Amino acid sequence: MGSFVAAVRPRLGVLGGSFDPPHLGHLVIASEACARFALERVLFVPAAAPPHKDPGHRTTAAARLAMTELAVERDPRFQVLGLEIERDLVYTRDTVQAVADLFPEHDLVFIMGSDSLLQLEAWHDPDGILAICRLVVALRPGDDPGAVAAAARRWGSGCVSLMEAPLVGISSSAVRARVAAGVTIRYLVPSAVEEYARQHDLYRQT
Repeated sequence: MGSFVAAVRPRLGVLGGSFDPPHLGHLVIASEACARFALERVLFVPAAAPPHKDPGHRTTAAARLAMTELAVERDPRFQVLGLEIERDLVYTRDTVQAVADLFPEHDLVFIMGSDSLLQLEAWHDPDGILAICRLVVALRPGDDPGAVAAAARRWGSGCVSLMEAPLVGISSSAVRARVAAGVTIRYLVPSAVEEYARQHDLYRQT
């Protein structure tokens, strides 16, 4: 799989998501991107209002931000930015622009799963996103590598790099379902996240 040519300026990775809750799959992808693309850091940016979720059954932004901070606290390569929540940002293009404004001396790399790349044309202003940063895409379990490669080529040479990473078949929805069913989530999420969810009675059926 391809990688970017050596850059003069330091690179920052940006990993957005609901993080409801953050799990080991998020950390694996961030770690692989950091190592393979010589990223100075990876910035985790929890979404203000995760799409496609019932607002009445949504984990609060404060809780998701706290869990994300707990998830990354022991890795100096990782940092949490709460700017989407603080500024109530909706679109990824606005998020990466806000990050670019905060770190004008860095080049940005937006990290996503292959499921997101396959839907990128439906995102708000994808060309605007690519004008600000490049994409690093990790293959998700179940996605067709050929279709993912074709989707990457659609955006032009050098815009998207596909990343070989361990396939970790964990999803936040599956973690929530396990908690609701009373099944352990140990080794699926960082222990501090597991403890936070337990202490705050998150994801349990009521």
